[in-house]
Order: sequence, then structure tokens, then C-alpha cells
Amino acid sequence: MQHKRKNRTLGRDKDERKALIRGLSLSLIERGKIITSTAKAKELRPFIEKVITAAKKDTVTSRRLIQSRLGEPKATLVKKLFTDIAPKYKERNGGYTRIIKMGVRGGRDEAVIELV
Repeated sequence: MQHKRKNRTLGRDKDERKALIRGLSLSLIERGKIITSTAKAKELRPFIEKVITAAKKDTVTSRRLIQSRLGEPKATLVKKLFTDIAPKYKERNGGYTRIIKMGVRGGRDEAVIELV
């Protein structure tokens, strides 16, 4: 039983899971919409929403925090996050992503996660 276990393991250990979430979030920032499994999309949602919320405050501290959370990504992705994505949600208090389930495809439950 998974009493007091908050997150899904996704069949990976902690470091692999962290790398997976970072990679998915960088792809979402770059493309705006990705197709993945439903479980991965549900795990990605709180992570990316916290990143976008931190990006709404355009300070040096928040830039450094986000770079460390995303694992030192390309400068272009961080710039896109702060100049294009975060200002779009300035007046919005959360709920920056949408998960649309696509059903079972290829033997797994697939979903689209996109920025609203």
C-alpha cells in the first residue's frame, strides 16, 4: 500500500524521475504542447505550474531558482519562459496547463498536456 506516498514513481528511481520531469518541462516550454502518458502529465503539472508562478516575478533570484529547478537549460528556453510565457499569465492565479486524455494508444494511456 502507498500510505503517505504522494508522488507516482513512474517505474524509476528518484534521480531518473527528476531528469524525466525536467526533460518534459523543457519540451513543454519549448513547444507549448506535448503528448505523453497520463501519469507523466499528471506528475508534470504541479512542477511546471510552480516554475511558471516563479517566473511571473522577473527577478535575478527567480531566474536562478528556475535555472536550478530545470537543470541549467539553454538560455533561450529561460528567456522564452520569462519574456513570452510568464507575462501571458500575469493576471492568472494558477491553472496554466490543461491535460486532455486521448485514451489508450500504443498500449498506454496517452494524454496531451498544453499551456492554456
